[in-house]
Amino acid sequence: MALAGDAFDSRVVHNLISPRLGRGTEYRSLGKILPIPEWIYSDLSRWHYLSFLKSSETIEMLRGIRSQSLDPERITSLLHIVENDLGFYLHQSVQAMKIELSSEEVGSFLFDDHVVQMNGRVKRATFEKWIDPDLDRIRGCVDRLLESAGVAPQDIDRVFLTGGSSLVPAVRKIFEDRFDPWRISGGSEFTSVAKGLALRALALR
Repeated sequence: MALAGDAFDSRVVHNLISPRLGRGTEYRSLGKILPIPEWIYSDLSRWHYLSFLKSSETIEMLRGIRSQSLDPERITSLLHIVENDLGFYLHQSVQAMKIELSSEEVGSFLFDDHVVQMNGRVKRATFEKWIDPDLDRIRGCVDRLLESAGVAPQDIDRVFLTGGSSLVPAVRKIFEDRFDPWRISGGSEFTSVAKGLALRALALR
């Protein structure tokens, strides 16, 4: 399972944004009160699944749900985002807040396309609570790597962190706790992944 950046963004979308777009609300169907399907918000939380939401079948389903929704305004906002391909910009707003939280204790979320407006402030502690399952997986991955290599943390001379998520304080703390802060270094956080993929593609030519 992939961790870090996209996984963290997904947690923010799930906890902060999806409830404002109808997650957890209900609609009437054949005399019953049903919850809005959760898979819609699962796709919304993953940027590479956003295009699947714009299928004619999904849009028709959402329109039908809106007509029977107990909270139609939120479903209207969701439909607007899906029909106008705004999911990418939604995720950009999430990333901007996440970057701010790397240096500030509180981050601002703002999404405004003149039809749908969402804004709010999130504490770093709240964000870290949302991503705690992912942080646990990162800790487990580091521990398994050391164990499989037969190396103790104190035997490591230098740990190089890269990628945007290495700037997240909670991620950095995982490595500082295991290897001591003075052994940690980093660089090229926002370009190293793309460069690595390009070099890999070149090698496969």
